Amino acid sequence: MIWLAIAVLSLLAVLFVLMPLFYRKKVEISENEITSSVLLDQLSELERDKKSGLISENEANAATIEIKRRIVSSAHRSSKVQAATSANGTAALALCALLVPAIAIGYYVLMGSPNLPGVAYADRAGEREEVQKITAMTDQLLAKLESDPNGGDSEGWQLLGRTYLRLGRVEEGVQALEKATSREGSTSAAWSMLAEALVRMDQGIISPRSEQAIEKALELNPGNPAATFYKALALSQAGRERDAYQVVVARLEAAEAFAPWMESLVAQANRLGKTIGQPPLTVSDFVEVGQPGPTAEDVAAAQELSEEDRTQFIRSMVERLAERMKTEPDNLDGWLRLANAYTVIGERAEALAAFKVANVLLADAAQDDPRRLTVEQALAELQQ
Repeated sequence: MIWLAIAVLSLLAVLFVLMPLFYRKKVEISENEITSSVLLDQLSELERDKKSGLISENEANAATIEIKRRIVSSAHRSSKVQAATSANGTAALALCALLVPAIAIGYYVLMGSPNLPGVAYADRAGEREEVQKITAMTDQLLAKLESDPNGGDSEGWQLLGRTYLRLGRVEEGVQALEKATSREGSTSAAWSMLAEALVRMDQGIISPRSEQAIEKALELNPGNPAATFYKALALSQAGRERDAYQVVVARLEAAEAFAPWMESLVAQANRLGKTIGQPPLTVSDFVEVGQPGPTAEDVAAAQELSEEDRTQFIRSMVERLAERMKTEPDNLDGWLRLANAYTVIGERAEALAAFKVANVLLADAAQDDPRRLTVEQALAELQQ
């Protein structure tokens, strides 16, 4: 039924576009008739002036010839305009009217999700109830903070800001986090969360406000991984990819043990390294990783293989990781590794699917988790 509705709407749109073409022809014919009528009236008036002696016969003959010449010229010009309109404008407009819906439908079929099953409004009742509960608790928290004689503490405003971001109310989240950072005892995490909210509000652009929040977060805690992530992003947007790469690598080298945020920084380092000609990195280059995956020795061994053998070797590791994820569906870092691996070997559809799973799992992660922006950027790039 949806395709039938789309076809009917497309046909109506084409008819609305083509309809003015028929009216335009009638207008052109009407204008030609009006011009000819005026010139014929002038001939009649000239004949009357000639009979009454207002003009001489020679003048009347010359004027008659000129008027008849104008009648012929007007008719010839009108026919040429109609022919040109029919040959050029009409054909071009008709072609556009047919091509635009065809291109739009084709693009949707290729890039959209025509096979995605619909969800009935009634089936979303649980989701709506959850949102309503969160919204109600958010309003209660806001009222409590505003009624506090001291203006509320930093932790409370930070919680409110994090909730606003989860609900997609980014501007309100920014306002709440600005109050959190203005209170005594504000932490580096609060400042990095404010930086993230500002970046989201500015559509991924590092503004002077967000850069100031990043610097403040690093001042309070130089090891803040989220602040490091956004600091590198700011340097990259300023055209300083090499400096951004060094900032990320320095933070990874300072890590004493594996932490989930390292996957995001490694992915960011590899994106930056690709633009400046640096070899790819793995988490195992910096710390011991208990979970199975390609080590530095594996990567070195792969470099000595032929192109065909190297491709098969890498693909076998990716397949092993994909099989393991079937038994560990809640392993967020595993899905991120799998998505990055698929990206490296050029399998965009599989990488997109893995990143979507990771995005769902991130719903329970902290709002200042740098893996959020990693997944958002990857999804934006793969869905282009």
